[in-house]
Amino acid sequence: MKNMFRATLSALLLCAVALSLGACGEKIKKEASYPTRQHGTDKILYSDQKPDTVWGEGKTLGDKLFGRDDEDKGAGAAGIGVNSFLWRASLDTVSFMPIAQADPFGGVILTDWYENPDQLGERFKVNVYILDRHLRADGVRVAVFKQSKDKTGGWHDDKVPTQMATDIENAILTRARELRVAQAGPLGE
Repeated sequence: MKNMFRATLSALLLCAVALSLGACGEKIKKEASYPTRQHGTDKILYSDQKPDTVWGEGKTLGDKLFGRDDEDKGAGAAGIGVNSFLWRASLDTVSFMPIAQADPFGGVILTDWYENPDQLGERFKVNVYILDRHLRADGVRVAVFKQSKDKTGGWHDDKVPTQMATDIENAILTRARELRVAQAGPLGE
């Protein structure tokens, strides 16, 4: 029984050491890299490079599904499918309105109708679409809908100035830049 306990303890200790060393794997840099030819192509690939795949240079299916992207640290953070800065900025910007639906993988935020208590008889609805995994000016689109109450108490659609959607997009982009700068820390570290 005592030998079995020691063997189990030794196995657990060995597993703990192996796991802790495995967690440090990305921090260990290889000293030498050797060239090989990528399978099925004439491209020279060194041992410290990832091969090209159908999902992009050095990308895997897991990178695409789970949002891992080395080019933009804000893309796919926390397991979402769109740029996390644009996602959080969009939620912050429309947070005063009731959220009807939010899809972090598709990048869609739909609000319910919101009536400003200071302007009764007029309500708005906003749809936000995040179109890119990178923090770019064309990575977000906003659609704004407006309704006014008529004399019978029913709601009818009104025309929305195009500048209103542009102003909301600009507010989202400004907030996204603030979030990115805040995460980078002092002096962009």
